[in-house]
Amino acid sequence: MPKRKNKSINLLPQEEFDASIVGRILKWTMQTFRIMVIVTEMIVMAAFLSRFWLDARNSDLNDEIGIKSAQINSQADFEKDFRDLQTRLKIFAEMDKNQKASDALIKVTSKIPAGINLSSVSFQESVAQVKGVSGSEISIAQFISNLAADESFDDVSLGLVSQSTDNPSLTVFTIAIKY
Repeated sequence: MPKRKNKSINLLPQEEFDASIVGRILKWTMQTFRIMVIVTEMIVMAAFLSRFWLDARNSDLNDEIGIKSAQINSQADFEKDFRDLQTRLKIFAEMDKNQKASDALIKVTSKIPAGINLSSVSFQESVAQVKGVSGSEISIAQFISNLAADESFDDVSLGLVSQSTDNPSLTVFTIAIKY
C-alpha cells in the first residue's frame, strides 16, 4: 500500500500572498485581531477575578455598617435620656432666673419706706426697673439708700424724677436696680 501524503489545503497561496500589498494587509489585520482577542480575554478574566475581591469588600462594608448601626441603636436610649435631661436643665435655668427676679422683688418691697407707693416693677435679665410715686423727696432718698445698703444689689441708680400730672404734690420717680 502506498503511503499517503498529508496534504493540507491552503486557499491563500503562500508565495504570492506574502508578496502582494493586499496579502500583507490581510495578514497584518489577522494578527492584529488575534492580539485584540487575547487582550479582550485578559480584560474579561481580570474583571472576573476582581469580582471576588469586590464581593469580599462589599461583604466587609455591609458587616461594618451592621456593626455601626447596632452601636447607634444601642446608644439611642442614652441619647433620648440625655436630650430629656438637657430639656429639664433648660427649664430649670428659666425657673432659676425667675426665682432670682422674685427674690429681688421681695427684697425691693421690703426696703420701701413709708410714703412711697410703687406703680410698676419690671425685670429684664439682671436689671429691675421700679416706678413709684412719693409725697416727699426725702422718702425717695431713703428708699434709694435702703436699696444701696443691700449687698445683693450691684448697682442702684435714680432715673427719671418728675412731678405727677394728676396731683402736683406727688413726685414720680424711676429707679434702676442691677442684681
